[in-house]
Amino acid sequence: MKTHLLAAAAFALATGAAVSAPPAQAQHRSQHQECRDVETKQINSSDDHRVAGTAIGAVAGGLLGNQVGHGKGKTVATVGGAVAGGVVGNQVQKAHQNNNATYETHRECHWVDD
Repeated sequence: MKTHLLAAAAFALATGAAVSAPPAQAQHRSQHQECRDVETKQINSSDDHRVAGTAIGAVAGGLLGNQVGHGKGKTVATVGGAVAGGVVGNQVQKAHQNNNATYETHRECHWVDD
């Protein structure tokens, strides 16, 4: 610390610049910097809520359920197929979007008192 002050004083004398020492409080306080890498994901799709996959899955499931059911069970099979197809379609669309997403890593740092 003293060598830095001596160097600053020598520089000030040589150049005529004004140099002041840091406040006494700052001289006794010690800090270090902590950093971490943070990964962010950017979905490369305009369908953030996976509506397209859900809708296509529901239609396909409803059509399949309609073909399987008979009598009054046909309605239940159609509705059940539509619900199951919607869930499956949503998950398929989610997996597709995650595979095609862009991931970026940036560094976040902050000062911590020792």
